Amino acid sequence: MSVLVDSSVWIQYFRGSGDHGKLDVLIEDDLVVVNELILVELIPSLHLKRQQKLIALMHEIARPPLAVDWDDLTQMQIKCLRHGINNVGIPDLMIAQHAIQNHLELYSHDKHFVLLAKHMPLVMH
Repeated sequence: MSVLVDSSVWIQYFRGSGDHGKLDVLIEDDLVVVNELILVELIPSLHLKRQQKLIALMHEIARPPLAVDWDDLTQMQIKCLRHGINNVGIPDLMIAQHAIQNHLELYSHDKHFVLLAKHMPLVMH
């Protein structure tokens, strides 16, 4: 199963902090995917740091189609609020929706995704 790697994981990876081994294995096994939203979160900082080779590599990673279903996002937000999961931004709901729609595991360091997974068919890596 492919793994949607969230920007929180990439940021730690680029900084040399956190557990590199897990992401290295996913990269070596060609299981990593991203989406446009994650790239938009990462590329500007990489651009300012003049990391053109890294930007080019990020653009080579597979990107399953991102189809935003606004009604579904509204229902996801309602579920969050009903279960006391507050302050989940729309971009993170879009990332969760993308993972669910494409049957992807989600690899993130953001703890609210773990909370979302308890109430939605979101599979965490």
